[in-house]
Amino acid sequence: MDRRSLLTVATGAVGAVAASQIPASAMTPAHAGPGRPLTTFNVISDIQGDLRDLGVALEDMHRTNPRSSGLAIAGDITPRGYDAEYAAVSAELAHHTHPRTLAWAIGNHEFYVPKWRNPATLAQDTWPNGTTEDSLFKSFYNFAGRNTVYAEHSFGGIPVLSLGTEKYMHYHDPKLWDEVWISEAQFTWLEQRLAHWARRRKPVMVVTHHPLPNTVSGSHNQLYSRDYLQSDRLLGILGRHRDVFLFCGHTHWDLALSDWYVRRVVPGTANLDGFSVINTGAVQSGYTDDGKGGEVSVPGTFNQGLQIEVFHDRVVVKARDFATGTWLKQITVPLSTGI
Repeated sequence: MDRRSLLTVATGAVGAVAASQIPASAMTPAHAGPGRPLTTFNVISDIQGDLRDLGVALEDMHRTNPRSSGLAIAGDITPRGYDAEYAAVSAELAHHTHPRTLAWAIGNHEFYVPKWRNPATLAQDTWPNGTTEDSLFKSFYNFAGRNTVYAEHSFGGIPVLSLGTEKYMHYHDPKLWDEVWISEAQFTWLEQRLAHWARRRKPVMVVTHHPLPNTVSGSHNQLYSRDYLQSDRLLGILGRHRDVFLFCGHTHWDLALSDWYVRRVVPGTANLDGFSVINTGAVQSGYTDDGKGGEVSVPGTFNQGLQIEVFHDRVVVKARDFATGTWLKQITVPLSTGI
């Protein structure tokens, strides 16, 4: 299923913290520098049932990064959230060599079962078609092997934090659909884990499905500018930490765009350098700006993701075209302190 054929744009504006944005072109030139990385890993998103392209991506990642310490998936694992769709992803993974450690983030597509009377019959007028909100979360938990949407993994000693919505909002407000709601427990956990790793001088990789407003490609567009119900709170937490790297998907916007990587500066956080925000591209299909406040599909085969190399003094982020087996671009981000 194409997300755009199902997505209902919610009404009502959501306030966002004012911030400045530093484009990738203003950052350190794209070179890795001397030395070997401490660890390398990959980030992808938006599989949405495209198992063929997932297989192509897995094969390409193994060729280019055979010693990868982990794979993070920034949501939209399935097209709709059926258990059989999760099982199909697991089966495809089993056919390819991949890292043992997998960090799954939940996406909006994991909540689309209620729009269907059965797997073959779309019935949005009779939403939720007998599907409970709790059952959708249980399907994700069973697949991801945990009992919360948020979790911490270690990729070669580098902390990776997965975030996600804890409510599918249409069950709680008929005016809302895919907006992200984060509990006080998740916010507290995030604050504590970021502080913990800051004291240990470790960069932290944060994986979430939806982009924060006024950050990477698509997040200035009206389609994606109001995805978080508590965007100011989340920005305020992340914005305190210079060595945070936030990876987000959802838009499917092309990694060839200039704002695939930005530094987001959040006023009031005493961090004038901001934190890193990176678009993950998408496995399933690609989009870009149409110049009219909307988006247009990228023609041809689209299958993109990231490779991350962590050194003691810097992090190198590389954008990859899995379909053609070529590098699109890269950025080197100095760390504030050595690991």
